[in-house]
Amino acid sequence: MKSFCIGIDLGGTNLRIAAVTPAGERLDTISLPTRLAAGPQAVLDDMASSIRQIVERQNGELLGIGVGSPGPLELPLGVLHHPPNLPGFDGLNLRAELERRIHRPVQVNSDANLAAYGEFRLGAGKTFGVHSLLALTLGTGVGCGIILDDRIWQGMQGAAGESGHGPVDPAGPACPCGARGCLEMYASATAIVRRAGELGISSRGVNGSAAPLTASSVADLATSGNPRARQIFDEVGRALGLSLANLINALDLPLYVLCGGVVAAWPLFAPRMFAVVREMSYVYRMSMPADPSVFEPGKTHIAAAQVADAGILGAALLPLAAGAIEAA
Repeated sequence: MKSFCIGIDLGGTNLRIAAVTPAGERLDTISLPTRLAAGPQAVLDDMASSIRQIVERQNGELLGIGVGSPGPLELPLGVLHHPPNLPGFDGLNLRAELERRIHRPVQVNSDANLAAYGEFRLGAGKTFGVHSLLALTLGTGVGCGIILDDRIWQGMQGAAGESGHGPVDPAGPACPCGARGCLEMYASATAIVRRAGELGISSRGVNGSAAPLTASSVADLATSGNPRARQIFDEVGRALGLSLANLINALDLPLYVLCGGVVAAWPLFAPRMFAVVREMSYVYRMSMPADPSVFEPGKTHIAAAQVADAGILGAALLPLAAGAIEAA
């Protein structure tokens, strides 16, 4: 028998529910598409059904349930406010609606906060031995989570860390958040696919027929030398570099971690990203390590995530961590 928590990662594309031990061992996982077109009640029903399935399959004590959701979120209530990547979910009290279905207490936080917490507890934060870090999650959108002095910093109303919607080019493309030129419009998987379409890039399947573009297939094209695909990842690196320069200047943290599926393309965008950070952040120039891949105490480090699925692990571990959240 192993005691366990349940972590839920609510994404704009996929919904994942996992049983995780307090040590971070994953015992069981259910993955299914997020049925956005069917509406929030259908998605909540899928969550509740999956929780019940996992509880029935595990021979142990359920210690708690944590949910990570795209924001903006009003915390600790768990109310969604115009989430760009969850259309139709505005005003939904995610926490209350899920508790009503499963008759158990639930903790809700932003997916990016929980990815940062998972990476802090089990990944780069643990490896580097830091007490503070910032994580940018590069997936369907771009999220941001901040750990300050071992705690999630969620701000006055849970909206801290919305750096994905910080503009890197005010004349750039319109963002679903209502602004223009946000980091999310350059560094997310969605942005990479959109940009590939703008540049006329197409993908071919094994039989030569047209195949849907993905951020991964665009990265494959860039790796094989396609100049337009390489241009896209140069743009990704520039946008990340500008955003990180501002974040480093503002926060002066020891560690900035990039998480999510786009990070698989690190060799394609990281050189441009580091060059822009060096150019645009005097704080980074003061504290940059001699070798970015080697941790040096007292230096500013930018690193790829070390934990797969840090968000779902962070969601599962959150109910166990008394005092893990700090608000303004």
